[in-house]
Amino acid sequence: MIVRNQDERESLIEAGKRLGEVLEAVAEIVAPGISTHELDTLAEKMIRERGDEPAFKGYTPDGARRKYPATLCVSVNDEVVHGIPNEGDRILKEGDIVALDLGLIHKGFVVDSALTVPVGVVSKEAYALMSATQHALEEAIAVARPGNRIGDISHATGASFVGSGFSVVKMLGGHGVGSSVHEEPFIANDGHAGTGPEIVKGMVLALEPIANAGKAAVQLANDGYTYRTKDGSISAHFEHTILVEEGETLVITRRPSGQ
Repeated sequence: MIVRNQDERESLIEAGKRLGEVLEAVAEIVAPGISTHELDTLAEKMIRERGDEPAFKGYTPDGARRKYPATLCVSVNDEVVHGIPNEGDRILKEGDIVALDLGLIHKGFVVDSALTVPVGVVSKEAYALMSATQHALEEAIAVARPGNRIGDISHATGASFVGSGFSVVKMLGGHGVGSSVHEEPFIANDGHAGTGPEIVKGMVLALEPIANAGKAAVQLANDGYTYRTKDGSISAHFEHTILVEEGETLVITRRPSGQ
């Protein structure tokens, strides 16, 4: 999507603010003993109470055999993305890490954001993986400027993991957003600077580094949505929706905590 006027800009910013508030509220109740279904229920309740709609529930991505059945994607430990929280309900336990991926629709505008949080006390490796992936997101945001290229975002993301001991997932990545859940361009999480479409003022993009503690290879589970690491290693995922503007790009899904 390209934002064309002030009304669109204001509605999009409001959508991002609302999503940040909901996602932070969901993250705050993550604890040992809570179920993935409870997280999904809270997310949907908060979105609908404010007059908005879940962006993922009922959405059918290209190639999917069925509509996505939940509001929130909840991916635990070796689940990389798109974990279904309300089928085979899962109870979180001490030491897990959980990726929460959420989208909402406000006045027709779609925004998308994700973060990975610890359940209680987790391993040093898990903390390091989450920190490295969150840092990669900030590196990607920093180069999302008018006149740069989509490949600059990809390069910044991949380069951020060099020497970290973690593997960036290259087959999954960011995308355009705003009018629908997934739009062009696809934004790979590794690539060559100076390549790809030009980044222009008004672009709305979802940037989402994804990294594994082990190898980068992932596989799709039988549910048709959940990706898992092939080697069983843990995975982390962070995402923000941004609005490209002259000067400083605006991160519209920042949470109230500032993250």
